[in-house]
Order: sequence, then structure tokens, then C-alpha cells
Amino acid sequence: MKRPPRRWLLWGALLLLVLALLGVLVFLAAKYEEVRDQEALERDATTLASDIRGGLVRNVQTLQSLHSVAPTTGSWQDPAADLLAQHRELVRLEWRDGTLKTLAARDSAYVSELYGQLPRSQALPDVRQACESAHRVSGPSFSPSYFWPMSNGMGMELMEMCLPVVRTGEPEGFLVATYALPGLLAELTNKDLVRGRGLAFTEVDGTRLALHSSVAGSRSLQIATTLLDLPGHTLMLRLEGPRRVAGLFPNVLTAVVGALSLALLAVLVLLGRDMRRRQRAETEVADALAFRKAMENSLVTGLRARDMQGRVTYVNPAFCQMVGFDADELIGTGLPAPWWPPELVDEYQQRQAVRLAGQILPREGYESVFQRKDGTRFPVLIIEAPLIDAQGTQTGFMSAIIDQSEQRRVEELNRASQERLQATARLATVGEMASLLSHELNQPLAAIASYATGSLNLLRDGAGLDTPELLRQAMQRVSEQADRAGRVIKSVADFVRRREQVREAVAPTRLLDAIMPLVSLQAKKLDIRVQTRVAPGCPDVLCDRTMVEQVLLNLARNGMQAMPEGDPPLASGLRVLSLVIAPRRAPQDEGEAPRKTWVEFAVTDHGRGLSDEVREKLFTPFFTTKAEGMGLGLSLCRTVIEQHGGALTFEPAQPRGTVFRFTLPAISSAP
Repeated sequence: MKRPPRRWLLWGALLLLVLALLGVLVFLAAKYEEVRDQEALERDATTLASDIRGGLVRNVQTLQSLHSVAPTTGSWQDPAADLLAQHRELVRLEWRDGTLKTLAARDSAYVSELYGQLPRSQALPDVRQACESAHRVSGPSFSPSYFWPMSNGMGMELMEMCLPVVRTGEPEGFLVATYALPGLLAELTNKDLVRGRGLAFTEVDGTRLALHSSVAGSRSLQIATTLLDLPGHTLMLRLEGPRRVAGLFPNVLTAVVGALSLALLAVLVLLGRDMRRRQRAETEVADALAFRKAMENSLVTGLRARDMQGRVTYVNPAFCQMVGFDADELIGTGLPAPWWPPELVDEYQQRQAVRLAGQILPREGYESVFQRKDGTRFPVLIIEAPLIDAQGTQTGFMSAIIDQSEQRRVEELNRASQERLQATARLATVGEMASLLSHELNQPLAAIASYATGSLNLLRDGAGLDTPELLRQAMQRVSEQADRAGRVIKSVADFVRRREQVREAVAPTRLLDAIMPLVSLQAKKLDIRVQTRVAPGCPDVLCDRTMVEQVLLNLARNGMQAMPEGDPPLASGLRVLSLVIAPRRAPQDEGEAPRKTWVEFAVTDHGRGLSDEVREKLFTPFFTTKAEGMGLGLSLCRTVIEQHGGALTFEPAQPRGTVFRFTLPAISSAP
């Protein structure tokens, strides 16, 4: 069985503790309110007992004044009746002599036939007990209460109070006052304290003697009892009160505690939900950080973060591998950086000061040279962007560093491959022109042979007056023909020879002169007229002479091959190949600074032109329309021109044919 996660166990334990705490709080609040209500009930019971005691004391004073008002038994009846009318708790007043013989008596008008069921003599023992006690203490004394049945089938709890009567220092008997216990509860207590409560006199064992009021319903009760100490007798007063609120919330404090408890539970629920969301967000952030970390670790591009003072705050493994330092060695380092070459520290310091001052636009790449920990140097490309925090404040710079060592090596390999392809193309061109070279060389060799034979004949026939002059002319012709053959061979050798690319200032006419012997050979064979024109004042160009000569020769040969033998000539009856060289300046707006000057080379043929399909694939490597071609000529030509910063284009010629144009930077504007 799968065990629940530890986190859920902790949450369950926390919830149980909170519930237990809330239960204890509610219980304690309820008990506190209950105790407070009980104390209030007991205080009210004590107050009621004090009220009854105070009322009895006042009654004693009133009864004592009765005999001063009515000294004789004849005059005693009316004041006694008035006193009974004013004090309903009294049901009978009696004036007895020293032997307890009744001298005068008066019953309350509010109780009828009190002694109709039993004679008054039945209560004489209680009267005697009270009077004996009063005689001993020379003051009022009460007898124990007793139940007195009445004629209506009911009964009443009565209590005798005996008060010695003294006049001019002489005893004149006793004044006996009979109290009804229900009357004491009804007449001598505070009505406001009794309202809604139960009030009664009880025995010690809880037996109820007299009841004034009771609590309606069957709700739970709170009971308070107090002793009513009277001279000669003690009564127990019982006060019953209902609980204010039954159920979970007995009062306001308990309700407040309960409400706070529920609020605490709600807060815990919300806190748990918030923690779940936070944990989910933290998990997502951790996954995102792990993903970003894995992505950064897999990058071959070095990443470096710096603060606004230039101190390194972050590097990724690619950057550490690039410079040969560990991350701990780089974090916190400032300027000068440990990967800067010592001789370039001042230059790099100035550059970084400018960048940190914000004078260089962000995300601008620039090249630099770094030094590894072992001292080796390598070229890099640095691209920087500002680091912006969540408040939109820039806190530093993030740099992406690209090691260009491999790129430079690949570029060098490509350059070497292009040179080999160009040499191969030149060799192929020489192979195609071998027959033309043999035909062209036959003429000067035949002429040399003829002049040599003539010279030998002159020497054999003997000397004449004009023999030296004829020999000199023959030797001069032999030298001219040998020089002619040498120029043809040299032009081919220079074209084929491989050498390092060196850009130099070259006059356009020298480029034409270098290729014209080879162009003329093929033009003579194909019966094509070659026209050349160089604009006056055309500036020199900065180029690699051999490579540009190859471009010119390749375009001229392609133009002548586009006009095969039997192709319809122009209106003039000739097949013409034009080579035009002229300067060209880029257009500029008024007030704008002068722009770069270029020299444009145009090779125009008047062949059949190019189809749409051929135009789309014209510069594609290994695409050719010739049966014996390799398809590398025009692709190499465009690569060479673009390496010089120019462009190779083509367009239809008029009335027919194609014009190939390429541009080279003039020496006056070349960097």
C-alpha cells in the first residue's frame, strides 16, 4: 500500500492540532461564560437574601412601634389591621401575655380561612419555641417553618416570629407575627432580579418549602443557593436561572471565539491553497531553471553576465571551456579581465569604458581576441545586450561570445578549395586552348625556321655588299618571332601559375593586355572580332590581378562560345565581342557626402541569349549548358567579385545577346 507523502501527514497533524485548539478555546469560552453567569446568579441570590433580611428588620421596627401607638388591647386592633394591609407577607398578628395567652389577634384580609382546617393551637409549640428564644436574647426570634393546611385543599409554609413587648421598662408579653414564606418571597424581593427566574425556599436536602416563581420550559438551569440567617432559624434561598444561550454558542464571547476559530480555519484553508499554488509555481520555476540550465550547458556559445561596474556575475560552461578558467575563478572578477591579452589591456579598457557608459547601442556585435589560460589566442565575436530587471532598471550586460577559430579555419579551407578550383579551371582552360596555342606557335616557329634557312643560304653563297644588312634583318625577324612565341607561352604560364592572393593597384588596360593574347587566339579561330574600349581617365582598381584576369577571360570565352560558327551575324556582317571598362559612381542625394567610386567591366556578346530556365540556374555550381563544361566558371567568377566587394550581374543586350557586368572598387575609394 502506498504511503501518503510526508507533507500531507504534516498538514493532517497541523489541522488536527488546530481543530483541538479551537475546540479547547470554544470549551473554555463556554465554561468561562457559564462560570460568569453562575457568579452573577449567586450574587443575585445573595442580594435577594439581603433584601428579605432587610425587609424583616424593617418589619421588626414597625412592629415595635405598634404598641407605642396602641397601648391597649382595644386600641390595638385597628393599627394591627392597617399593618397587615401594608405587609402582605404577614398573615396574623397576636399580642400574648407572658404565659403566651392571647390578648388580641388580627388575621390578614388577604388570606381567608387560614385556620379553618386546623385550630391555631396546633401552632402553639412553634410559637412557644420562638418566644422562649426571644426572651433569652431580648430581641426578635423566629421559629422553624411548618406546613399549615388550608380548607381549600392547599397549604402554606408558615413561620412564627416572636418579639418581646416592653413598656417603660416592664415586659408586657410578646408580639407574635406569623409570616407566610411565599409572601416573603413575593413582597420582600427585587422584582427585576426575580423576573424570568425561579425563586424558592428549600430545605438543606433540596426539598422545596415555598415557591415564588419557576423557569418555564425544560431548558438547562443554573442554580444558586444562599442561607438566610434569622435569629433562631436559618432558611435556604434557592434561585434558578436559565442558561442564556443553549447549544454551540452560549453567548457573545463564545460566538466571537467560534467566529475567530472559523476564520482561522478559513485562513488555514487559504494558506494551504496558496502553498499548493506556491509549490506548483516553485516546481514550474525549478523545471524552467533546470531546462534553462540544461540549455545553457548544451550551448557552444559562451554566455557572460556583468554588472554595471564590469564585475562578472555569471558564466556558462561553454565560456569556461572557451577561456580555460573555472566558474569560481571568473565570478566576481572585474577589469582587466583575466582572458585579455596583456598587450591589448589598455585598448580593451577604453572600449569597455565606452560601452559601460552607454555610448554603444546594445546587441551590437564586435570582434575581439581572447587569451586562454594556457596563453593561446583565439578570435571571438561578442554580442552584448543590456540586462533589465523586473522593475525595468538596467543592472548590467549580457554577452554572447562566439569562438571564431573554427569559422576562420573553415574559411581558410574554403579559400584554399576555391584556389584549387580556380587552378583546375585554369588548367582546363589551357587544355581547351592547347590546339590554339600549337597553331599560334607554329607561325612564329615557321617564320624563325625560314629566317634561319635564309641566313644559312646567305652565309653559304658568300659575302656580298648587302649580306650583313640582310643577316641583321633576318636576326631581327627571328628575335621578334621568338618574343611573340614567348609572350604567348608566358601569358599561359602566368594564367596557370598558383600564387598567394595579393591585392594591388592595377590599371584596367593591363588586365585587358594580359588576357588579349589568349582571347585573340580563340577569336581568330572562331572568326570573331573583339572590340575593347577603356573610358578615358578610368582609375586603377584594387584587386587580385590573377583572379580578375581569370574572371575576364572566363566571361570573354563564354561570350565567344555563345556565338558559334554559323550563328547569324549582326547587320554589319560581323560577329563581335565587346569589352568595355568605365568608371561608375553610386547615385547620391543633394547635400549628401560623396559615395564610393567603382569601375565597371562589361562583356557583351551578340549570341542567342539566355532562356528563363538558364537564367535561374546560371550561377549554380556544376550547372552548365556545354557538353564539355564543368559548371564552375560563373560560380567562381561571382565568388571572386564578391570577395572584392563588387557584384556580378547580367542582362539582355540589344539587339540580341547578353551583357555580363561586374564592378571593382576604384583605388581612390578603396579601404
